[in-house]
Amino acid sequence: MKVTVIGAGNMGGALIHGWAKAIFNQKSPFKGDLEGLCIADKNEALLASFKEKYASITTTTDNVAAVKGADIVVVVVKPWLMPVVLQEIKPVLDLGKQIIVSDAANFTTDKLAEQLGEAGQYCYVIPNIAAEYGASMSFIAKGKDTSDASLAKVKALYDLCGDTLVVAENLVAPGMMMASCGIAYVMRYIRAQMQAGCEMGFYPEQAKQIALQTMQGAVSLLKETGWHPEAAIDKVTTPGGVTIKGLNELDHSGFTSAVIKSLKAGL
Repeated sequence: MKVTVIGAGNMGGALIHGWAKAIFNQKSPFKGDLEGLCIADKNEALLASFKEKYASITTTTDNVAAVKGADIVVVVVKPWLMPVVLQEIKPVLDLGKQIIVSDAANFTTDKLAEQLGEAGQYCYVIPNIAAEYGASMSFIAKGKDTSDASLAKVKALYDLCGDTLVVAENLVAPGMMMASCGIAYVMRYIRAQMQAGCEMGFYPEQAKQIALQTMQGAVSLLKETGWHPEAAIDKVTTPGGVTIKGLNELDHSGFTSAVIKSLKAGL
């Protein structure tokens, strides 16, 4: 299977790294070596950096050449550039065989159909930048004419970069707020915990270590046990203890409300 990625910026680059590592470690559905992955970008220096790290990847500045013969074409450019790129590659696409994936925010399968034609195998996918480390949370929606077999291929591809959920297209935007934007909100919490640690006497690197391991511990606990977060909270909250005092301060400061508002802000 040959995959072409158009756009090697922050998000495209994270996907490329994630897929290349999976291919290199032979954890992918690709046949053969890294020849299955082609990157197209106008930034030659950026392409050179990928080529240096993954010698067998195909790189080009020519989007048209890149999509020829590809089984899956993943377009990861800014939403306002999508029409330009799609019109550029449209004449050489084989919509009867190729799967076209939009990774551009709010550029849905309907918009792909508007640009390329109704009869196409289209998917709309929103991952996040943790894809580089196999830890993305990706949301996948298929177009009305996309076969289950094509959807399965796209899901298998994004499974290499972390967890995936196949959802109705109207749930991709909420998923983006929770996981793509949400990853920044989680990092803001970690930063706040580090700031508190520094105020209480820890060096910044120590505070960072504590915050990261605490976050990792919470995630591991919930994944391993399947507990609801409140059940885990009850395990560390004793009557009259310091944990409940801190939790109440979060509530008094509107923590839960602030999180919910932040996640709904972009809808």
